[in-house]
Amino acid sequence: MAVRRPANALALAVLSLLAERPMHPYEMSSTLRERHKEESIRLNYGSLYSVVESLEKKGLIAARETVREGRRPERTVYEITSDGEVVMTDWLSELLSEPSPQYTDFEAALSLMATLPPEDVLRLLERRLTELALQARTHEAIRAAVPEGFPRLFVVESDYQQALRDAETAFVSGLVGELRDGTFGGLAVWRRIHELRDEGLAPDALERVLRDEFPELEAMMPSS
Repeated sequence: MAVRRPANALALAVLSLLAERPMHPYEMSSTLRERHKEESIRLNYGSLYSVVESLEKKGLIAARETVREGRRPERTVYEITSDGEVVMTDWLSELLSEPSPQYTDFEAALSLMATLPPEDVLRLLERRLTELALQARTHEAIRAAVPEGFPRLFVVESDYQQALRDAETAFVSGLVGELRDGTFGGLAVWRRIHELRDEGLAPDALERVLRDEFPELEAMMPSS
């Protein structure tokens, strides 16, 4: 029977670490933080322990031994199993080769931004641009501190984050520009919706007004 693969990226990180050598959970956490993987993978010790427990139940990792260092509590050292190696390789290969929807929080916010007035959205997006610029400067400072000749293999995810940040900055800048100069498609409808809401119109009355003032919306609205 095929092993059911976890969905948590932290589980993939655990499998990858144990593919290097056996470790106990604290060492896994420390190694991920030393390598700054928490910038790419959501990480806390509680969730890591739960992931380890789940991987063991699935037979992807196994307890190898229990060790004690000085007065510290006993710690269980885990190793990857043969099933775990297969799952790790297949999973990582799929993630590298096949694009998949990410459903980011920002995309969700864009899909719902009409809930707020256009002027508020413009102000918030301008604030986002400021934050993106700050993050870009931070990234540049970190990369400048990397020794010359340092293998890109160990910072490639940071380069990817900056590429995404550059693309987002370009997109948000364009959106801000359209909102500022009034060329954003649907801006008149958007403003009118909030004007009518401020007037206290009930949803049915608001919809009738929009149908009358913006006939082009007829195809998008459910029939009465």
